[in-house]
Amino acid sequence: VIFKRGRCIMPSLTAHQIKTIAIIAMLLDHIGWAFFDTFSFWGQILHLIGRITAPIMCFFIVQGYFHTHSFKKYFARLIIFGFISHVPYVYFINGEITIFPFSVMYTLALGLLAVYCLYRIKNEQSLTLALAFIVILSIPGDWMYIAIAFCAAFYLYRDDFTKQCRAIAIITIFMFIFQFLTKLIVGSSFLDALLGSGFQLGIVLCLPILKLYNGQRGGNALSKWMFYVFYPLHLLILGFLRYGGI
Repeated sequence: VIFKRGRCIMPSLTAHQIKTIAIIAMLLDHIGWAFFDTFSFWGQILHLIGRITAPIMCFFIVQGYFHTHSFKKYFARLIIFGFISHVPYVYFINGEITIFPFSVMYTLALGLLAVYCLYRIKNEQSLTLALAFIVILSIPGDWMYIAIAFCAAFYLYRDDFTKQCRAIAIITIFMFIFQFLTKLIVGSSFLDALLGSGFQLGIVLCLPILKLYNGQRGGNALSKWMFYVFYPLHLLILGFLRYGGI
């Protein structure tokens, strides 16, 4: 916060700066999954911080849709890096190479496709069918239909940040309640269910960060590749540290 002539002036952040914050949060989150018990103090803190990454990336999927010169190239780039990220992701998650689940790159590609459908398809029935199909396709992916909901919320309320905040808060509460009740149903204790789902509330911490977005790209010509490269690379390194090799 900067004070100038008695007035409080909030700082602003470029897209590059916000994405850098999201990448650091993602790294901390994945360190938490790899090396800390979820129910420990540090496990909870790291996962709470890490919840900001997915909604921030979904926010910039929407921004990217309106600023890209080619939707096809943008979509293809996400799919290609989805393939590149698959082995590092499943190895980090499972300790072995498997077909499922798919990484968040896959889900972000579907989120971009959902935004495309929302923008292009005017027939309500056709749009509903298209979005339903995308939601079904998202099930094997990281963040599943929640990421699709994030993208849709940021698109539908792109001109009203207050409504974006309300929508993200509703999605967050739904996610928390659903996971909490599911864990209770399968036999978890109240405390374990709470600790196993409560950190999802950290999603809303992305909102004060996005509030500072100034609409500028920032960074340099190589900045757009930062997340694409860092994502599979850090998963591969953490996977090797976690399991000791394939």
